[in-house]
Amino acid sequence: MNDERRRDTAGDTAAPARAPLTGDERSRIQEHLLPHLDAAYNLARHLLRDPDDAEDAVQEAALLAVRNFGAFQGRQQGASGRAWLLTIVRNACLSQMRRRRARGEVVPFDETLPVPEEVAPTHGPEADFVRTIAAEQVRSEVDRLPGAFKEALVLRELEGLSYREIAQVTGVPVGTVMSRLSRARRLLAAALTGGRSA
Repeated sequence: MNDERRRDTAGDTAAPARAPLTGDERSRIQEHLLPHLDAAYNLARHLLRDPDDAEDAVQEAALLAVRNFGAFQGRQQGASGRAWLLTIVRNACLSQMRRRRARGEVVPFDETLPVPEEVAPTHGPEADFVRTIAAEQVRSEVDRLPGAFKEALVLRELEGLSYREIAQVTGVPVGTVMSRLSRARRLLAAALTGGRSA
């Protein structure tokens, strides 16, 4: 009998099995984590530059968050789980990038993007097209920013996190967040104006 039990668990390298979630745990997870999965995916997509890798990172982070939900300090204080989940997503992305680098993978980079030369009308199909091209150009330039600047800009401008929340997610002081945002905005403005003063 002991040999059977040893054989059954010998190949298990995963974390110990967790008891099923109680109804209360399920409702707290739905309240604190589920509303922020879109933000988690958005951050992962910008950091990893690949939708499939971003989905993997968010799934990994969500599983970790559920397994470790008891460690979430804000749930007793009524705080949102947004910053906590985004911290886990960020760490999952960084781990994934380290694994990629260790395998020698290179992230593709496309420098040929159309740039609208003229100011277009504000209404109609042509205006919609120009706005689409401009939005793609902004997304592309944000993706080209160095990692720390891109991360700060995405968390602030796209996800609406406060400076304090960004500091919490990234593990740096608020002053560093502010300087990264300032530099990211300057770099983005220079890229979008072709180096001309914005």
